[in-house]
Amino acid sequence: MRILYLLFPFVLLLAQGAAGSPLGINNEKECQRQNGYCGFLKCHYPFVTSGRCSRFYFCCKNVWG
Repeated sequence: MRILYLLFPFVLLLAQGAAGSPLGINNEKECQRQNGYCGFLKCHYPFVTSGRCSRFYFCCKNVWG
């Protein structure tokens, strides 16, 4: 019975990872469709990260719209 307490958090972590990215955008075309661009590792001001284009590229969208 004690092992169930240890397995339960592990199962929750697996389920959370299977749900996908919490950030909506997950490819370059979708980023560009929403008036963004793909930046390497980070976005420069006045842009903020709004998703991922690939492993090291993030979708950057303007803060002001």
